[in-house]
Amino acid sequence: MNLEEIKRKRMQQLSQQSSQEVQEQLQLQQQIQQLELVIKQYLSSEAITRYSNLKVAHPEQAIKALATIAQGIEHGYIKEKLSDEQFKNILKQITPQKKEFKLLRK
Repeated sequence: MNLEEIKRKRMQQLSQQSSQEVQEQLQLQQQIQQLELVIKQYLSSEAITRYSNLKVAHPEQAIKALATIAQGIEHGYIKEKLSDEQFKNILKQITPQKKEFKLLRK
């Protein structure tokens, strides 16, 4: 086996891996979109606006919020539309607490 054959095989392997990853990403995006459609039925218009802003600024936090609300719906904790204030409370619960540092000057 010469060097060219090894390079060609390696390129084929990389090509197959990247197409699988792209396909997985597309499936994940479709699942998120389906979840959004269901969850938006349980959000007030102000909460939907807040979610849209969150999705642009912090996509990971938006997905965590979707998952949290979906679990609440599934377990029966959420039965009616969430107000913007209730959505804020959910965001506070899933956001990790930041440590505050105090600088002392001497």
